[in-house]
Amino acid sequence: MPFNAVITAGGRVEGAFARKIGTPVKALARVRGATLLERAIDSARAAGATRVAIVGGAEVRVAAAHRVERFIPEGSTGAENVLAALGAWPDDEPLLYLTSDMPYVDEPALRDFMGRVPPGALALPLAEALAYDRRFPGAPPHGVTLAGERVTNGGAFVIPPGTAHKIAAFATRFFDARKSLWSMGRLLGVALLAEFAMRRLTIARVENHALRVLGVSTLAIREAAPELAFDCDTLADYDYALANG
Repeated sequence: MPFNAVITAGGRVEGAFARKIGTPVKALARVRGATLLERAIDSARAAGATRVAIVGGAEVRVAAAHRVERFIPEGSTGAENVLAALGAWPDDEPLLYLTSDMPYVDEPALRDFMGRVPPGALALPLAEALAYDRRFPGAPPHGVTLAGERVTNGGAFVIPPGTAHKIAAFATRFFDARKSLWSMGRLLGVALLAEFAMRRLTIARVENHALRVLGVSTLAIREAAPELAFDCDTLADYDYALANG
């Protein structure tokens, strides 16, 4: 099925990280001859995206607007950028939503992920801990443990046709709450937060909760490629990506 893609590229870094990459715009950090943003664009194209859009600032426009079909100026908040990304294309085809900080993203990883998403499902990839550790030995720790199972979520999402408006409000609230345990608790609900604290929260429970809240079938695609789960959140992550192909 044809699909469009959108890549958010508004993330900023400061201090030693910004000095190391020569820019405050994380998407423009270079790894093995290409920027993180270029890798995301090229991978989406190779995986079959009909059209690609990016959301970013003036630096991103200069660096990459000529490589895509649409450039969307960033808003003043991350939540605004999420909304802009969800509305990048008409909501009549699946949308591949990518972050722009994955130094290992590639065509095979995206094709495998998308090929396992059922029609009509909102999906994100989950890499299993053992596969992630084998692929990235000695990497800075990432991931979360749910009911005794450690997984790392990826920076790619498939949004089915006709659902962007349904998930928009939740997506912006999630972005605003992502760094506060209290805010996440209010968003997910006391029951799920308690289950997580007691290490009883399962992936299936989260999927069912998302279905009730969004009214959209929501799936975690298990055993996804670790390449979709490594992102450059920190300078340590970036240094690892530079040193390890």
